[in-house]
Amino acid sequence: MMSTVQHKAQYGGMLTSAWMAAATLWLAFPTAAQEAAPVSEYQKLCAICHGETATGSERGPALVDNRSLRNRSEKQIADLIRTGTTRGMPAFPLPEDQLQGLARWVRSLNASAYDVKPAGDTAAGEQFFFGKGRCASCHMVRGRGQANGPDLSETGRQLTLRQLEQALDDPATRVGNRSAGSCPSWAWCPQEAWTLVDVRLRDGSVLRGFLRSQGKHDLQLQTLDGQFRLLVDTEYQEVSRRPGTMMPPLQATAGERRDLLAWLSRLDGVASGPMAGEQDPVPSAAIERILHPPPGEWPTYNGNVSANRHSALDQIDTRNVSRLSLQWTYTLPHIGLQTTPLVSGGVMYVSGPNRVCALDSRAGREIWCYSRPRSPGGAIAGDAAKGANRGVALLGDRVFFATDNAHLLCLNRLTGGVMWDVTMPETPGRFGATAAPLVAGDLVLSGISGGDGPLRGFLAAYQATTGRLAWRFRTVPQRGEPAAETWSGTALETGGGATWLTGSYDPETGLLYWPTGNPFPDTDGDERRGDNLYTNCVVALDVQTGKLRWYYQFTPHDLHDWDATEPLLLVNAPFQGRERKLLLQANRNGFFYVLDRVTGALLLGKPFVRKLTWASGIGRDGRPQELEGNKPTPSGTKACPAVRGATNWYSTAFNPATKLFYDGGGGL
Repeated sequence: MMSTVQHKAQYGGMLTSAWMAAATLWLAFPTAAQEAAPVSEYQKLCAICHGETATGSERGPALVDNRSLRNRSEKQIADLIRTGTTRGMPAFPLPEDQLQGLARWVRSLNASAYDVKPAGDTAAGEQFFFGKGRCASCHMVRGRGQANGPDLSETGRQLTLRQLEQALDDPATRVGNRSAGSCPSWAWCPQEAWTLVDVRLRDGSVLRGFLRSQGKHDLQLQTLDGQFRLLVDTEYQEVSRRPGTMMPPLQATAGERRDLLAWLSRLDGVASGPMAGEQDPVPSAAIERILHPPPGEWPTYNGNVSANRHSALDQIDTRNVSRLSLQWTYTLPHIGLQTTPLVSGGVMYVSGPNRVCALDSRAGREIWCYSRPRSPGGAIAGDAAKGANRGVALLGDRVFFATDNAHLLCLNRLTGGVMWDVTMPETPGRFGATAAPLVAGDLVLSGISGGDGPLRGFLAAYQATTGRLAWRFRTVPQRGEPAAETWSGTALETGGGATWLTGSYDPETGLLYWPTGNPFPDTDGDERRGDNLYTNCVVALDVQTGKLRWYYQFTPHDLHDWDATEPLLLVNAPFQGRERKLLLQANRNGFFYVLDRVTGALLLGKPFVRKLTWASGIGRDGRPQELEGNKPTPSGTKACPAVRGATNWYSTAFNPATKLFYDGGGGL
C-alpha cells in the first residue's frame, strides 16, 4: 500500500512530498486513516488558509510537520479549533464528534518520532551519541554536551521520524526549510538559526559562526567558540552564507544508526530532578563576574549581590537626560510585568510567567525564547497564579529561572535549552515562585511564594552545575525544633513564612540575608499565639551550610500582613563614628531599620511615615512598642500603615556619596 502511495506521489503529481509524509503517517494510525470525514471537514473549513495539502499558505501556517501542534494533545488541538486564537484564526464551534475527528486527524499529521518509537538499543544509542559518534561535541542533551547546535533534549517530541532520519543522513537538506505562510522567501526565519555564515567587518576581518538572528540593520552571531557577537550595520559590510552545514552526514554502521535513532526518538524533555554524575566546576571568572560586575552590566536581580541598585555610571545626567529617545521595543505577552531585565555580554534576559527570552540589548531582537505552559489556577496560589515573575539569575553559561509552580530551572545561555529542572517543595501544597533566584558562589538560591495560604515557607540552595540540593532552611520550624515554642496552637505545620523576594549576599562574611513573609493565617492569630519565628524576619544564614547565624524579627506576631519581604540592602559606611558593615531596610510596617549585618544588632529603628499609629517606636530590646487599639477586629480597625504597608517589594538604593537612601514605597 505504501508503494502505491509513493507511486502516485512521484508520477501522478497528486501529493506533495509533505503530503506524502502525512499519508505515510496516517498508515501508522489506522483509525485516523479510515476516517474520510475529517479530510472533508478540513477541505471545507481550513484549506482556504492552511492550503489544500495542509502545507501552509500566505494566510496560515502549515499543519504538517508543525512543531507547535506536535507538542499538543488531541484535546488541546480541539480546544484551539473550538476557541480560535487572538491572532486571527476564527473559532469553529463544531459538533463534538466532528471536532474530535478533525483534531485527531490534525494530530496524526504531526506524529512525532516519540510517538512512533522505532526499535533499537537506546542505551547503545546514547553511548554512541556521547562517545564514538561525537554528537555531543556540538549538541546538548539534558545538560550534557556542547551548544554549537540546537539543544536536542526534546528532539523525539519535536521531529517526525522522517525528519530525524533526514537530519542524520543528509543534514544539509534541513538547512533553511521554510513554511510559505510563516516565512516569506525574503525574510530571515527562525529555522535558519544555525545557518553558518561569514561576516566581514568594516576593518576587513572576518567572523565565522551561526547566524542566530538578523534584522535590516543588525545581526546576532554565535561564534564557533561559543560567544555572542551582536553587531549593527555600521560595524559590518557583508554577510555570506556558507553552503551546507557544520554537521556532517552520520558515519555509522546500520546497527549504530538504528540504536541512535531509537535513543533520539525517546528524548521527550528534561525530567524533574538533579543531573546525575559530576559536572565541570563553575569557572572562578564566572563567579567573579557576578560578585564584581563590569561597568554597564546588570548580571543579577538587584544589579549586584549587595542589593544596592545605585549605579556609579555617570554618562546620563541632568544635562542630557531630556535627549533620551526610544530605540526599540519588545513585547512579552503578559499583563503586569514585574521583571528586572539582566544584561551581560550585551545580551538582555527578560522574563514573564514561565517565559525567559534572550535579546540583543542594542537592537531588541530576540535570540532565543524558552516557555512552558502556565499552571492551572487551582494548582498554585497568590501572585504566582496571577503571573508575577521578577526575573532570572546568571552564572557563566547558565540562566536560572523559577516557574510559577516552584520548579527551579537551569537554561543554557546560548540556546535556552533546559539543563536541569528541580522541584523545590518537599510536600504537597499550592506552592508557587515569583522571585528571581540569587547566585552566591557556585550555589543558586530560590524561595517560594504562596505564604498567604496554608504552607510552610523555606529557602533552598542548589549546586549550580547539577541542581543537587545543598541545603534547605525552613522559615517555620517543625515541632521540637528551635523556635517552635514561638508558635502556640495548630498553625505551626502550615504557618506561612514565604520567601518570595530575592535576598542579598556578602562574600566577605560568607553570610546570606533573606527576607521572610507573614505568618498564616495572616490577620487571625488565635491558633498561632507567640512571636511566630521566623516570619517577618531577616535571617542571616551561612551560605555554605544554610545554618542560622542570627535573625531579626521586624514585626513579632504580625496581624497586619506586613511581610518583611522588602530589599535588604548591604552597605559599608560610617555609623555613629565608626566604619561598619550595615544592613538597611525600609520595612512594610513603616519603620526604617539599620542593623549590624555581622552580628544582627539593631542600630537604628525610626518611622519613615508621618501617620504611623500602631507603635510608638522601637525599644532597646529591638521590639516594637505597640499601641492599643490597632489589632484587627471583625468590624474593622483603622491603622497606619494599612494592609498594603508603607512600602513593599519595590526596589531601593543607597548613594554612598550623598548618604541618601531611596525607597519607592511613597510613605504616608
